[in-house]
Formats: sequence, C-alpha cells, structure tokens
Amino acid sequence: MERDELSTAQLRVLSHPMRLAFLRRLREQGPATSRILGREFELDSGAASYHLRRLEAGGLVTEEPGMGTQRERWWRAAADALQFDAAEHEDDAMTRQYMQSTVLMNAEELYRVAADLPRADAAWLAESAFIDLRIPLDGPGRRALRAELIAVIDRHRAAEGDPTTQIRLQIYGRP
Repeated sequence: MERDELSTAQLRVLSHPMRLAFLRRLREQGPATSRILGREFELDSGAASYHLRRLEAGGLVTEEPGMGTQRERWWRAAADALQFDAAEHEDDAMTRQYMQSTVLMNAEELYRVAADLPRADAAWLAESAFIDLRIPLDGPGRRALRAELIAVIDRHRAAEGDPTTQIRLQIYGRP
C-alpha cells in the first residue's frame, strides 16, 4: 500500500468522524466486517455498513479478497496512509470540517495514550520522544519543512518492520 493524496470527493466522505475512525482502525488493525466495526464503535451493523459503503464509494476501502461470504463482507483500507494538502482543495468549509475531525480524533487518541502510560513498558518509554518545540516559520518555510519531513517519513516507511508496532506523527502549526 501507499500514501494517497485526498481528493475533494474523499474529503467529503471523511468529513464524518466515524468514517475517519473506521478508516484508521482498518489501516492499523487490518480487515474487519461491518459487524466487527459496529461492535467496536458501539453502532448497529446497518449503520456501520452504511459508513463502509460511503468509504468504498470514495475509494478509501476495498473488499479483502479471499475473505467473507455472500452475507459478510470483509473490508480493508485502500492505502496505508493519507496525505492532505489544504491548498489543493477549493471547498473551505469541507477542508475545515475534515481538519477539525482529524484533530479531535487525535486528541481522543492522546487521552488513551495518557491512560496507558502508567503501564507502558520501559522499551516503549526509551524509544518514545515527546518534543515540545516552536519553530517560527513563514509560509515558504513551513512548506519546505513539510516537504523535508515527508521525504524522511517516506524513507522510513519503506523499511521492513513489525507491523504491530507503530509511531504516530502529527505536525501542525497554530492557526
């Protein structure tokens, strides 16, 4: 799989927080059915199925070949990462809604990480980095830094490793 730049149509699909959460879940934990996702996200399977069909229509998920039956479809993420560049999208309201949903979902994840920290093993703690840093950059400087960071990330994404171990990077500036 690879990283895909979000199209405007995909942005509309992902502006719903549940679909964004489904997609992240499929990328990180692998294929699932609407029933499994409904149980994990406390939705009935019909609502979960609806969200999966919307994700499928946007080209964000696809059926997992070789799994499932006529009655049960298994879904997987179409790409292992998404890239979003607000400058590429004309729909300002949709852009803001997608970005807000993404930030709120990441905030929820940080709360889960904080709750797990007291039980984290020493190896995880030693490999983690919590960097609180401000870099005063203007527009061209921010774009250059973003391009350099994406190049470094791409280089490391090509490396083989245990798929159950992950790091998460969120890079943003204050509006």
